[in-house]
Amino acid sequence: MNILIVDGYNIIGAWPELNALKRKDLSAARDRLVEKMAEYQGYTGYRVIVVFDAYYVQGIERKFKNSKVDVLFTRENETADERIEKLAIELNNIKTQIYVATSDYTEQWAIFGQGALRKSARELLTEMNSIEKKISKKVQKSVQDRPSSKIQLPDEVAEIFEKWRRGQQ
Repeated sequence: MNILIVDGYNIIGAWPELNALKRKDLSAARDRLVEKMAEYQGYTGYRVIVVFDAYYVQGIERKFKNSKVDVLFTRENETADERIEKLAIELNNIKTQIYVATSDYTEQWAIFGQGALRKSARELLTEMNSIEKKISKKVQKSVQDRPSSKIQLPDEVAEIFEKWRRGQQ
C-alpha cells in the first residue's frame, strides 16, 4: 500500500492557485487542497492524509474523512512536521511505502530517517496537473464514445425530439 502524507499549509503556500485563494479565504484554500487530494487518491489509489497545523485553527486536535482523504488538524502546540514524523513512524511497515509532500527541507531530511520518500510541492503539483489532464481526457473519451441514442436519427428529428422533451413545441 502507498500512503501520501501532505503538509497542508506548506503545499497551500507553494501552489500558486491555493496561495492566491489563501489570501482571500484560508478555509476555501484548505477545502480546495482536500478536493485535489481526493482526485489524486481516486486516480492513484494511494491513501492520502492531509495534515494542518493547529497554529492556524485554534482548538483541540481534529480528525475527519473527506472524500476518502484523511484530514488531520494537530493538537495545539504541535506542528504539522511533528505529526507527520509520528505518522511516518506509525504507518511504516514492510508492505507500505510512505511519501511525504512538503517543500520544508528540514522535514524532508527528518522523514528520510523514518524510511519515507519525499515529494516536493512542485513535484506534487506537476503530478496533479498530469493526473487532471488524464482524467479530463478519459471523461472526454467516454462522452465521445457514448452513443447519443440507440436509434440513429437525422439531426433535424433529434432536435425536434429534444424540443418536445424540454416542452418547447
